[in-house]
Amino acid sequence: MAAILIIDDDIELCQLVADYLALDGYQLDMVHDGLSGLKKAQNGNYQLILLDVMLPSLDGLGLLKALRSDNYCPVLMLTARGEDIDRIIGLELGADDYLAKPFNPRELQARVKAILRRVEFANHDNHPAGQLLSVNQVTLNPQNRQVHCQGHNINLTATEFQLLEMLMRHAGQLVSKEALSQQVLGRRLQLYDRSLDMHISNIRKKLSQFANDEKIQTLRGSGYLFLYGPG
Repeated sequence: MAAILIIDDDIELCQLVADYLALDGYQLDMVHDGLSGLKKAQNGNYQLILLDVMLPSLDGLGLLKALRSDNYCPVLMLTARGEDIDRIIGLELGADDYLAKPFNPRELQARVKAILRRVEFANHDNHPAGQLLSVNQVTLNPQNRQVHCQGHNINLTATEFQLLEMLMRHAGQLVSKEALSQQVLGRRLQLYDRSLDMHISNIRKKLSQFANDEKIQTLRGSGYLFLYGPG
């Protein structure tokens, strides 16, 4: 069963979350400050990190930025309700999802399961549609989770990888935000939820390091289109 690291300075909340998630069989570790959390995250073998934004010694955003330099373990950010800027920055830095405090334990459980399903799907050796994808100078290999743009390796989070794969499998076709949210994020699209937009923006930035042409087109209010090529 998956090992989960909780990094939050609210000891009582950590214990409540740990007790609740333990009912599903997860293995839980807890750390209550940023620097210790970063060390634990870098040295541990975790399938998911629950990361609070407000932490002593090193805040959650700083921790995430440091972690993402060489570690792509999925991260679920825990943010104060109404702090939209923290959510946006967290997603820009590579968080897989966010949840506003206070939250319903069942919503946390659903988000955790959705992220772990994405990771399991992306890492599964017997990928149901495991053929190599190559479109518009981007190559995606579901078997080893590698993405290359014009021969250069692109490091993606599990969420970014699955979004790109879905878009590439439907290259030249509009993929609705609702479909992406349901199939990749594991939940219905919600009003004012910027998660998809930020994940797609991250993918664009990573691809644009090695390509000048646009790969993913946004059809405002509808969804996204992976382009076959320039013009």
